[in-house]
Amino acid sequence: MNGVQRMPSDAFDTKGVLITDVEEGQPCLQCGDTCSGFSPHTWRKNCTSCKCPREAHDVCHEEWVSVRSRLGLKGEESSCPVAFDPREKGLAWAPPGLPAHKVEEYFSMLPEISVPRLGTPGERYRDRQLAIQLPKQDLARAYCRHLNPKHASSADDFMAARNEIALDIGSVQEVFERDLDCGACHAPLKYGSLAVSASKLGLLYHPACFRCTECKELLVDLAYCVHDDTLFCERHYAEQLKPRCAACDELIFSGEYTKAMNKDWHSGHFCCWQCDESLTGQRYVLRDEHPYCIKCYESVFANGCEECNKIIGIDSKDLSYKDKHWHEACFLCNRCRVSLVDKQFGSKVDKIYCGNCYDAQFASRCDGCGEIFRAGTKKMEYKTRQWHEKCFCCVVCKNPIGTKSFIPREQEIYCAACYEDKFATRCVKCNKIITSGGVTYKNEPWHRDCFTCSNCNNSLAGQRFTSRDDKPYCADCFGELFAKRCTACSKPITGIGGTRFISFEDRHWHNDCFICAGCKTSLVGRGFITDGKDIICPDCAKMKLM
Repeated sequence: MNGVQRMPSDAFDTKGVLITDVEEGQPCLQCGDTCSGFSPHTWRKNCTSCKCPREAHDVCHEEWVSVRSRLGLKGEESSCPVAFDPREKGLAWAPPGLPAHKVEEYFSMLPEISVPRLGTPGERYRDRQLAIQLPKQDLARAYCRHLNPKHASSADDFMAARNEIALDIGSVQEVFERDLDCGACHAPLKYGSLAVSASKLGLLYHPACFRCTECKELLVDLAYCVHDDTLFCERHYAEQLKPRCAACDELIFSGEYTKAMNKDWHSGHFCCWQCDESLTGQRYVLRDEHPYCIKCYESVFANGCEECNKIIGIDSKDLSYKDKHWHEACFLCNRCRVSLVDKQFGSKVDKIYCGNCYDAQFASRCDGCGEIFRAGTKKMEYKTRQWHEKCFCCVVCKNPIGTKSFIPREQEIYCAACYEDKFATRCVKCNKIITSGGVTYKNEPWHRDCFTCSNCNNSLAGQRFTSRDDKPYCADCFGELFAKRCTACSKPITGIGGTRFISFEDRHWHNDCFICAGCKTSLVGRGFITDGKDIICPDCAKMKLM
């Protein structure tokens, strides 16, 4: 970088105090309330409270004036001084040298999460990216807690070479040339728009394209490194050249280190994630990308056997069913104690049974034959009853009903034909089933067409009728065949409809026909005198005697 001086690797702030991150007690963004706050491990990069990495916590930083402080740079921010204080505009950081309206234009070209507005997720996101992309142990030897003094010069040489050759801070400028392409996506840069300049490469980038090739994240505060003409954040630049310990997150400058799980470790840092005992030359188990010694793994993660209540160690086969676990030798039928390994079994009230014991004790039975339903057997169900498919048949004809319609009666099942034949209402005259529109006479069913006059065979349905000797007759036929006849008009006196009549000796009259033969007045309720075949009133009788 032209005209820029660098602070020594054990950088101090202007007050002579070592610059540090404020991290202890910060809440975990992954665990939430289950973490009591960041509690640093003595040498790992994770929290001892929740085991999550440091960057997963809401770690903030003491007043970094800018990323230059983290990089240990002295001198002006850029050839153009800061036009305003970003915090006065509600920002934790802004590209130096831009006026306020251009800063807003720049941030409008980035994802919202990458805009470090104070009090927003963007501010905390920037904090985390500072910790991830610019790990302080890479930037100043004072933060390297596990650097062997005999390798200190190697670390100094690495940092000096990186600072001189690879490390730089981009600047934001307007595009004043035409036909320029983005150094990352190679799409054209719009004339007059803002672009990020990487002087180490002599290229311009769309603001949203200025990213680390490895982690794909936007380069925080425009800090970048160049390796093989490619952009990297400082973390991933360093990892192109040096191994990084997966435990303490520091670069390894020793020629001797451990490789395991496709990761690199300081020789003394490849340890059990739980108890910190060395795993070098020891058996270990990988869980959630962390190694555990056998003892810790079994105590923390191994399942207990449902049968013997002992731990199922890593050397034992763990058989599981519905969140329950058994040693292979303990996976037995609860009743007959036969091994269930590689056999069909059933479960009831948290206990397991072989197929035979389960069927004998719990399997449902057919309401037809009384036998159990074997696994895979087709079952026919109706209300609370169930049958084998072959047993679900008509009680009369014994034919399987299958999916055809059926009629239940009491505890029996009938096909439609047999039910009609046995229980359907039949006409007393023709003995055929009455399907609709029947007539009941003397508690017996008739078809409407079968309920006819016993004499003329005319239908009586809906007509007035009467009966004689339990046979129905229409009014006309009944009168002609059985009714008394009126002495006056000779017509039948049927009594149908409540017709009243008068009888005297062996003669009968309709009420309306019981009149005086002389004056024609009604004699109903009056005295009368017979005159041969006639009846006359007393007055007409006196007149006749005179």
